[in-house]
Amino acid sequence: MNIYEVQPIFSHPTHPFKLTIDAPGSKSITNRALMLAALANGETLLKGALFSDDSRHFLQCLKDLGFDVVVDEPAHTVRVTGLGGRIPKETAAINVGSAGTAARFLTAMLGCAKGVWHLDASEQMKKRPMAALLNTLANLGCRIDCHEKEGYFPFTIYSEGITASEATVDIGDSSQFLSALLMAAVMMNHDFAIHITGNHGFSYIHMTTAMMRQFGVEISVSDDQTWRIPGNAAYQSQDYQIEPDVSAAAYFYGMAVLSGGNVLVRHVHFDSLQGDVALLRTFEKMGCSAEDTPEGIRLTGPAQGRLHGIDIDMSSFSDQALTMAAIAPFADSPTFIRGIGHIRLQESDRMAAIVENLSRMGIHAAIQGNDIYIEPGTPHAATIETYDDHRVAMAFSLTGLRTPGIIISNPLCCRKTFENYFDVLDAICRNYLK
Repeated sequence: MNIYEVQPIFSHPTHPFKLTIDAPGSKSITNRALMLAALANGETLLKGALFSDDSRHFLQCLKDLGFDVVVDEPAHTVRVTGLGGRIPKETAAINVGSAGTAARFLTAMLGCAKGVWHLDASEQMKKRPMAALLNTLANLGCRIDCHEKEGYFPFTIYSEGITASEATVDIGDSSQFLSALLMAAVMMNHDFAIHITGNHGFSYIHMTTAMMRQFGVEISVSDDQTWRIPGNAAYQSQDYQIEPDVSAAAYFYGMAVLSGGNVLVRHVHFDSLQGDVALLRTFEKMGCSAEDTPEGIRLTGPAQGRLHGIDIDMSSFSDQALTMAAIAPFADSPTFIRGIGHIRLQESDRMAAIVENLSRMGIHAAIQGNDIYIEPGTPHAATIETYDDHRVAMAFSLTGLRTPGIIISNPLCCRKTFENYFDVLDAICRNYLK
């Protein structure tokens, strides 16, 4: 499937839209749980795991490093036998594909162990920043040889283990650099402090520390600038339930915003570990209403269909900047999406992708430093260029639900996190049109 034409089911709605649905497991939680399980001592059962390109690459990397991993995709479970912070092999080659979490987490884990490892990645991942993490590991005593471009994949890590008691990492490009070091720090068996420069993605860092606590490791934080992990810390194997992916659920909630109907995504609640749940509070400010029920959050679209524009800092839930941009043209006033400069360095230059695709649909949008300005308007037919970015494909499918003639190029790029998204969207459209 090279293209996908979205059915504009909300362009002339004939009856109220109502949807109750399950979202796949969280990518962010799945890949953190895989890391923590591999570093724990004994067998961990992960339930509700996401299976996508990213998680499959992470799983294959663990297998290539010698870990005992048992996968049951129909049951959405993974069993990982950890060795208490030890890597089974001291020499191995792994390929992280396009998975940013696998790239950053496994790089830190291998840098903290004794051995020699060659790490490769997809062409897309080779363009994404790694220098801050590699520089930190080099300062801790690792030798890192980059084979194509300095500070990027592919590279080889030579490590004798870490004996230093502190490190500094710049998280200006990605919070994953800090998350990676935090999770791997238990491998050092001595007190360790991590200082940071830069300011990015603290909601994901808080997810990391919350999951570390769930696996038995307490850390202390000083003013969000210094993070301390005790030398006696150890992860505990367990049965662990993975939350639904709020990032994926957001596309379904966007259908409530566009239709004025209501959508409930099962098992999504406001106490989620995932920062993207903040998008629902943002939708409330735009005229929607949200109710956290025992079954999950139910979002109801704006009264009388009046969606308001908003001026919002999305730095802490920037994966949803694309979702907001896809919906913003239908608001009654301009929308400012602020604090998202770092999304230029993700699977694509997402700021450019937003402005380019909105312009293709006749909507005025402009980049203003680290912010994007979007004027309301009536989108027209266009082909959405996805730049092989799953979130571009899924987000702009929402615009097509109210705009005839929206075609998504390369829709299969959504395999990275939600491989059957467009099959699910087809089923939703068919059921609504009955």
